[in-house]
Amino acid sequence: MAEFKLVIGGRAVRGDREIDVVNPATEDIIARCPAASAAQLDEAVAAAKSAFPPWAQTPVEKREALMREAAAAIRARLDELSRVLTAEQGKPLNLARMEISRACDALDYFAQQRMPRRIFRETQSELIYEQRKPLGVVAAITPWNFPVILLTNKLGPALITGNCVVAKPAPTTPLTTLRIGEICADILPSGVFNVICDDNDLGAALTGHPDVAKISFTGSTATGRKVFASAAPDLKRVTLELGGNDAALILDDADLEEAIPQIYRSAMTNSGQVCMAIKRVYAPEALYDEVCERLSEAAQSSTVGNGADPGVDMGPVQNAAQFRKLKALLGDCDKQGKLTQGETPRSNRGYFIPPTIVKDIPDNAPVVQEEQFGPVLPVLQYADLEDALARINDSIFGLGASVWSRDIARAVKLGERIDSGTVWINRHQSVDPSVPFRGARQSGMGAELGEAGMWEFTQAQVVNIMKEAAFQRRPSSSVS
Repeated sequence: MAEFKLVIGGRAVRGDREIDVVNPATEDIIARCPAASAAQLDEAVAAAKSAFPPWAQTPVEKREALMREAAAAIRARLDELSRVLTAEQGKPLNLARMEISRACDALDYFAQQRMPRRIFRETQSELIYEQRKPLGVVAAITPWNFPVILLTNKLGPALITGNCVVAKPAPTTPLTTLRIGEICADILPSGVFNVICDDNDLGAALTGHPDVAKISFTGSTATGRKVFASAAPDLKRVTLELGGNDAALILDDADLEEAIPQIYRSAMTNSGQVCMAIKRVYAPEALYDEVCERLSEAAQSSTVGNGADPGVDMGPVQNAAQFRKLKALLGDCDKQGKLTQGETPRSNRGYFIPPTIVKDIPDNAPVVQEEQFGPVLPVLQYADLEDALARINDSIFGLGASVWSRDIARAVKLGERIDSGTVWINRHQSVDPSVPFRGARQSGMGAELGEAGMWEFTQAQVVNIMKEAAFQRRPSSSVS
């Protein structure tokens, strides 16, 4: 691949050193990524801070036009960027194309959004309203599972509301973000969007930087706690979109012909590396064996391989650390339950984990209690709905959940009792930029997407006005 550079103050610059980027399907080094020094991180924050006042004062219509131009420029290089994304992340090429296309759609969506004043009271004598003001420098920290769409979900609302951004992608998937940074540097004013990379050594320096006003972080719950602690001394604004352990509750009247393919896709898309993936399935006793059989058939029919190859619908997991974690988890599942697995490539290279359905596993097993973040799906049975709800809610996580039933009203009543930021009925992983997405419990704080997500990048200010006529009517007072 061609050379990659950091983007600081509108310039493409070399890093202080370089780190290897590995293709997870082959374990080959595909590029050398520039890694920033602490001084370069400071330069990026300083560039964003300097760019903030003029960008915040730029008419919103001009900001919209520039964001749309950036989205169009990214779309124009869709094929190239998709190949880079597949090579560094591992996902099938069609999924990479879809991610980049939807990222451009998100930029276009947020570009047309506005935050009008909210009037509380307007009379002859007074006017009270609330306006939203940008915060300043935003640190956008993204993970390795969806590095592009999770970037634009932060970049879009940050830029249209007048903030400037310093983005830090995951060290194992930095390349597509660097390319997008270079594209945007030719369009956006200098310093508005900066991209730095590290080897997992600059996160605390960025989140604790005194000139960073807002942190938008997507990643694990464990790292989210560290980010929150780092932000505490300055009381920075923080949005955390963290881990999940989403449950799918199948009711006794569910249409399995329709439900099972959707449940399987929602568990296994991107090799299960989705924060809102289905990670636990609860099936009634009468349907349990059929549910397990149908899911097992789906696993065995999946085509696993290099995402760059045609016909592949599941690639490898993204990195060696996640691969080792999942191998250990599978060993534990094999001891406690029954496994049905699909096939993986015969090569000894690549971080391939077979799609796996786990049956007859106890509730206290790690695969049930923890976020596996891979193509391993436990199926549990229940005899009583109240018991099923209690077991679903017995978790530190609360990102999403779904209920599957022909009786919509019944499903909604049960879904509303699940402790999660989102509950879907007869669907899962349905996300739209106009609809806020947030976690409950230790799955995060704050919101992304929708109007609520835009609020996260602004400070509310109430303006309370006594009009001149009313002021003139007030009786005079004196101070003795």
